[in-house]
Amino acid sequence: MRLPSGRTCGGSPAQAAVPVRFGGSWRPLTFPRLDPTRYGLEGSSLQIEADASSSLIYLPAPESTRGARSASWSWSVSRSVPPTDLARKGGDDRNISLYFVFMDAASAARLSPDTPPQRLLRNRSARVLIYVWGGAHPPGSRLPSPYLRGRGVTIVVLRSPQAVAWFAGAFAARFARLP
Repeated sequence: MRLPSGRTCGGSPAQAAVPVRFGGSWRPLTFPRLDPTRYGLEGSSLQIEADASSSLIYLPAPESTRGARSASWSWSVSRSVPPTDLARKGGDDRNISLYFVFMDAASAARLSPDTPPQRLLRNRSARVLIYVWGGAHPPGSRLPSPYLRGRGVTIVVLRSPQAVAWFAGAFAARFARLP
């Protein structure tokens, strides 16, 4: 799978987009007893190779993107995993997910760039929009995340080569309003 250039974060359409590059600042997170997925961080693109594996890479949001109200990206998949139920814990295989985490300013101020994702996601003020390529659900489906106890929603962007996320609308549809 390849996630090419074009990942940007921005505010209003008039605000300049800020590209997010794939480089050495991305950090891996692996899971016990599971082989890690292999990632090729190639600046303007990300190469992902997985074979019965699971892991993730993450990047604390650069300061210039923290007020973003939208993001856009393009992606492609050369070989897909079979469709699965994304609302079922442990059976929710997918080709790729992009997680966008939101929280109130006071909680965010207490975090550092070294805060691990597990701790970030346990924060009671954290709310998560998860955009997914995969699953057995129609495009546009919004499913509760089986891992985030009502604080995360999975939005299926199945087989769409280009995607744009308008956070305010998606967030309001699930959580009332952005923090």
